[in-house]
Order: sequence, then C-alpha cells, then structure tokens
Amino acid sequence: MARDVANVWWAMFAFSVLVLAVVSALWIHAMLRQPREVDAEQAERINRRWLAGGGLILPTVSILALLAFGVPAGRGMLPLPVPGEQPLRVEITGHQWWWEVRYPDSGVVTANQFILPVDRPLDVVVASADVVHSFWVPRLGGKLDMIPGRSNTLRLAASETGVMRGQCAEFCGSQHAHMILHVEALEAEAFDQWIEARAGREHQPPTGASGQVFVERCGQCHRVAGVSDGQRAPDLSDLASRPTLGAGVIANDAEGLRRWLREHQSLKHGNAMPSHDDIPAETLDQLADWLETLAP
Repeated sequence: MARDVANVWWAMFAFSVLVLAVVSALWIHAMLRQPREVDAEQAERINRRWLAGGGLILPTVSILALLAFGVPAGRGMLPLPVPGEQPLRVEITGHQWWWEVRYPDSGVVTANQFILPVDRPLDVVVASADVVHSFWVPRLGGKLDMIPGRSNTLRLAASETGVMRGQCAEFCGSQHAHMILHVEALEAEAFDQWIEARAGREHQPPTGASGQVFVERCGQCHRVAGVSDGQRAPDLSDLASRPTLGAGVIANDAEGLRRWLREHQSLKHGNAMPSHDDIPAETLDQLADWLETLAP
C-alpha cells in the first residue's frame, strides 16, 4: 500500500514538473517574441484555443491521470473481502499521548507497539479516546484520522519483515511529537508465537510496600493480567518486552524504567500519570524490579 501511495505521489510530481516546464517555456516565449498584429477574428480564435487547451483539455487529462493512478491505490486500502482469506483485525485507539493496541481474536492487549505478520492483510480499526489523532505508518500505507466517537478502518499488509515507525499525524496536544508507535512485521510463525506468549498469561502481584503502592495507585489506571483491571492508562501486561517507555520517549531498560518512574512528568510533561514524589526511592526501585518481570 505504501508503494502504491508513493507511485501516485511520484506520478503527480512528474506531471506537475512537466506542466511547470511547459508554462515557463510559454511565458519566456511570450516575453521574448516580437509582437504581431492580428485582427479581432484571429484574436478570438487564439483565445478559444487557449481556453480549450488550458481550461478543458489540460485539467481533464490531469484529473483522468490522477484517477487512473489514485483509484487503485485508494481501493487497495479499503477493507474489501479477500477471497479465501480472513484479514486479521487489530483495534488501535489513540490517547493523549499513547497508543492502545488490541487483537480481539486472541484477547491480547498491548500499548505503544503494533506487531503484525507479513504477507497477510490486516484490517486496522482506528478510534480516539479523547481528541482527534491520526494513525500513520509511512512504510505501510496512508494515514487515517482517529475521531472521537467514530471508528475508521484501514487495510494494510506488510510484504517484508522489519521495524518501522508509526506517528500521530494530527496535532493532538503538547506531546503530539512524543506519540510514537513501534511497529514490527514478523514472519507468520514468529507472530503466532508472539500472540501465544501473551494470550491468557497472568502475573503475580508485587509484595510489600511496592504491592500496596501498585494496588492503591498504579492498578487504578493500569491493567496487568491477573493483577489489576485499570482501563485508563497503558496496559502493562507485557511491559518488559517493549523497546521504549512513554510512547518512544525513553529506552525501556533498567535505568530508563527507574528514571521514568521518578521523572515521567519532566520527560513527558502533561501526561496523565501523577508524580511519585511522595513515594520512597526504595519502594519505587522495588516496583521497578517487579515491572521488569512483566514479560511473556
């Protein structure tokens, strides 16, 4: 799909360059040529030719050429039936400022990462939980707005494995630039293993002071399979397997996780998670140790 969109863009660019070159050449010719006298009938005939050529033929040819390239590309992104194959459904919801990703067929829920199989069509159903966002993975296809109270569907397919970047493409607030989606295309077998590792997996709750903090605070907003059912913030059930924290703000490693727990408001100002200044550093470290175990 991305290749089709790029082809349409290059075709439009090439045609516009051709039109610019012709118009510029005519303009230069008009300035340099010697004026000649014509009668009223000849002047009317010349005017009609320019109106027909520049006002009818050129726009008609331009529109037909654009339709010839654009319609097939646009049709390829519509969720049309695929003979003999059932597209994989993925539901992606935009939040200020993170991505919720659901695989309803398996019940797997993750955040800020979109894993997909190669050589299989996907119906990506996008929506918004707050303001207008826009889902866009340039290497996969065109962007689609995420509108509160409405779902839109985009058909995508990856032709090769690899890591890609997704980005919100509609200004959605102060941290719009820090709303990055990690996208990775896997072979079919590897994707099935990724889903299987997360489907039905449950974790043990933390103990001690960190357990009390999680129950009283974190678990009210975050879901961890088998521990809490919060629905207001990113699902943490496979947190330790994600490459970044804060939707691409900081690397997800031991140091990055501890820094995020202490400095998330300065790293990503305005995010919905309250500061933890009143929690002892030792308790936050214990909580970070437990969060590092949340892997499939």
